[in-house]
Amino acid sequence: MAIVKVTLREKKISKGRKSLYLDFYPAIPNPETGEPTRREFLGLYILEKPKTTFDKQHINETLKIGESIRQKRENFLNKPEIYSQYEKDQLRLKELGEQCFIEYFKSLTNKRKASNHDNWVSALRYLDNFTNGKMKFADLNEKFLEDFKEYLLTTKSNKSNKTTLSQNSAVSYFNKIKAALKEAYKDGILQSDLNARVKPIQSAETRREYLTIDELNKLVKKDCNNPLMKRAALFSALTGLRFSDIQKMVWGELECVKDQGYFLNFNQKKTKGVEVLPISEQAYLFTEGPDNPKDMPQDKRVFEGLKYSAYHNKHLFQWIGAAGITKDITFHCFRHTYATLQLHGGTDIYTVSKMLGHKDLKTTQIYAKIVDESKRTATSRIKLDM
Repeated sequence: MAIVKVTLREKKISKGRKSLYLDFYPAIPNPETGEPTRREFLGLYILEKPKTTFDKQHINETLKIGESIRQKRENFLNKPEIYSQYEKDQLRLKELGEQCFIEYFKSLTNKRKASNHDNWVSALRYLDNFTNGKMKFADLNEKFLEDFKEYLLTTKSNKSNKTTLSQNSAVSYFNKIKAALKEAYKDGILQSDLNARVKPIQSAETRREYLTIDELNKLVKKDCNNPLMKRAALFSALTGLRFSDIQKMVWGELECVKDQGYFLNFNQKKTKGVEVLPISEQAYLFTEGPDNPKDMPQDKRVFEGLKYSAYHNKHLFQWIGAAGITKDITFHCFRHTYATLQLHGGTDIYTVSKMLGHKDLKTTQIYAKIVDESKRTATSRIKLDM
């Protein structure tokens, strides 16, 4: 095995400083990527032109530390037998601690797909802003995580610099950090389960707006400047499908089974869950397809041309307003409408949960709470003259 020569060198950087690094010859494998590398920066800095006795003393002490690290690295690379197992383990832990948590988080983000990937990207953006793109694993601790938690709860939204990031967005982004910590512990980079020691941000209870059956019928009768948007919204109200699943739906996912009706076989874009969803004949009418969906080109989209943008949403809001509905209704509220009306109509919560494609029954219980509140309001409408 070739002897590796390790030299302590200096590199000029900003503000009249020099950064100390180790120069390896020949190159050694990078502990993070496995790629050959000649350099290892130590995170130690000295002034290029010291002016005071204190500055000179600081330089001498820093150079001694650098030389000590250089000697240990050279011994470890060329004479590993002189180290005890404990010392080897300590050196290994030090190397792991020097790895960048931000880079590790980026690598996890790149593995995510669809909407989950977008969520990780957003979390990364806030983490990057908070740390200026630098954070060693060795510097991760509970205080840092609590500070980051506070940052998420008080910082401005990247989407609108005028408003604070919503609490539920902060919940989601902080949960991504916790997931990365859990993964790093499993990978052996973190030596303790830091994720388990830090509490998540509590979710804020949000009001889920929905339409009554009377309001839906008003919308059926009212024209919309974007007929495609109208059909898709009413299809959502009758099936509980998300916009993303309606937008990507192709005719090959629909089938008509004799004496049983219409079914939709699809993969949920958000959860990646495989679903078989029975849909009503009324719902199918909004596709404007033939009696048998197999008569259509199977790879063609059912709601061809459906788009989500501020311009297209404008037609949605105008249509709702023209029907005399003053509620703050978005496209997603049609999914809320489906869930709430099903529960109002007596469908059990387990069935509704399955129809919505929820993985956790707790998610569906939010709608049950809306129904309970509605029932409570209804009881107070009957008053006796006492």
